[in-house]
Amino acid sequence: MNYTRWSLVCLLASVPFALYMLNRRSANQVEVTRYATFNVALNRAEPGALLRELRGGGSEQGKQIAEIVQRVAPDVLLLCELDRDDAAEAAAVFAREYLAVPQHGQRALAFEFSFCAAVNTGEPTGLDLDQDGGSTGPGDAYGFGAFPGQYGMVLLSRHPILQAQVRTFRTQLWSAMPGALRPAGWYSDAAWAKLRLSSKSHWDVPIGIGDAAAGGRVVHVLCAHPTPPVFDGPEDRNGCRNHDEIRFWVDYLTPAKSGWIVDDKGAAGGLDPAAGFVLLGDLNGDPVDGDARREALAALLAHERVQDARPGSGGGDEQSKRQFGVNAQHRGDPHLDTGDFPDAIGKGPGNLRIDYVLPSRSLSVVRGGVFWPTTHEPGAKLVTASDHRLVWIDIAAH
Repeated sequence: MNYTRWSLVCLLASVPFALYMLNRRSANQVEVTRYATFNVALNRAEPGALLRELRGGGSEQGKQIAEIVQRVAPDVLLLCELDRDDAAEAAAVFAREYLAVPQHGQRALAFEFSFCAAVNTGEPTGLDLDQDGGSTGPGDAYGFGAFPGQYGMVLLSRHPILQAQVRTFRTQLWSAMPGALRPAGWYSDAAWAKLRLSSKSHWDVPIGIGDAAAGGRVVHVLCAHPTPPVFDGPEDRNGCRNHDEIRFWVDYLTPAKSGWIVDDKGAAGGLDPAAGFVLLGDLNGDPVDGDARREALAALLAHERVQDARPGSGGGDEQSKRQFGVNAQHRGDPHLDTGDFPDAIGKGPGNLRIDYVLPSRSLSVVRGGVFWPTTHEPGAKLVTASDHRLVWIDIAAH
């Protein structure tokens, strides 16, 4: 009788645990699409140098970057600062010879679809934009760069990219933006009339997620890499441009404000109010710390169509304390940091949150994170491959 009674007690006691395990397994089995952005710092000083380095799969930095991506295993991935050649071959080689090859035991990733359009960096204007007496330097290009395509972008996807519906805004004039922050006393009227808004480009890349007949949907992946708000003078020309490059998205998502926007094919207007989207990129702006003008970023994060899941990491917390310096003066949460920059007071901004994955409120966020392991976690040494960290978010597929 005692044995029977205790068997019954144990059986009843196990029910809550069994239900917990069942619920946890069900939660973990939610079908998701993982979106990520990563500034990979694969930029070189000369055209073609990155392609030559990557060919053959022997680049150590390339292998480290690829292992980070494989550890996170995103389905849709924006890579910033990957030099673009005319044929976008460097991006293709990186995907084929690094991401699609197992790195240190990680699973290879095959991205069937990609988008790698031209950018403004290094494209000559013929004007002396940086006022150094010449008109052919990197500061005289439409976007700072020593050659066309330096600091380029590529979007990789396991889901079909709807190429015919892609919109790019590389040639959008800065002066067309209502209330644009024209740097006081810096650009001549002729230069201002010619200057483009995007330092690289702004992209709206629709992706088909799942089978439309089975409840699939189109998600617009909004991509950009605004200029850093530093490396200028009291006129704050880069700070003004960074602000307005971010503000572009605020207006693009607001029908009443998007009438001035015209894409590179001549179509006007912003994103359909009913469209779902995920905004990806190194925005080079921290909501609290650093040198950026924060009004546009604050407006974007607070936009009625945007949700900020605030992905974070243990490594951000740890390194803020270890590196100290200017980090001790920061007011932002280091758990959210995505960039590891010089920490000496007066010589660097410290660690900042500048890389973002921002889904629309119409999408359901399951989880997210920043790949920044603590010192004793697997992959901790990989992060030295870039001064940025990969940021990811899982969106429920249906």
